[in-house]
Amino acid sequence: MLLRLACLGVTNVFALLRLLPMSDHGKDAEILALRHQIGVLERQLDGRRVRFAPGDRSFLAALLRRLPTEVLRGVRLLVRPDTVMRRHRDLLARRHAARSRPKRSPRPRTVRSIRALILRLARENPGWGYRRIHGELLVLGVQVAAVRFRSRLR
Repeated sequence: MLLRLACLGVTNVFALLRLLPMSDHGKDAEILALRHQIGVLERQLDGRRVRFAPGDRSFLAALLRRLPTEVLRGVRLLVRPDTVMRRHRDLLARRHAARSRPKRSPRPRTVRSIRALILRLARENPGWGYRRIHGELLVLGVQVAAVRFRSRLR
């Protein structure tokens, strides 16, 4: 996907370089031709949804994110402007979630024999809570966090 996105970016850079020497009249004619092609594609779809590749979605969202909402609503697209903005928000949310994910590994699992001992203590002493069981385990020399088995005892 990353390679496809890079190829799409390079292609669009070359398209931009091609537009630089064009006059405004030429650009307007090309815009009208592209709008006509979009209209033809919409008629051919006949109410069906357009399927975009993830790279196309990302590129379209990055390209159109700078446009104000009023201008974006006037642009003729195969997708609704709200969809483009939602995809852009999702893209940013995934990026933020990946950066803010904790880097440490999860806590290792409790040994099976210790879990069996905890459940046995709870079964034989129904009046004890998880704090009392935790204290008894500490007296026995077993180091385990009380939070690890609190939910299991419920």
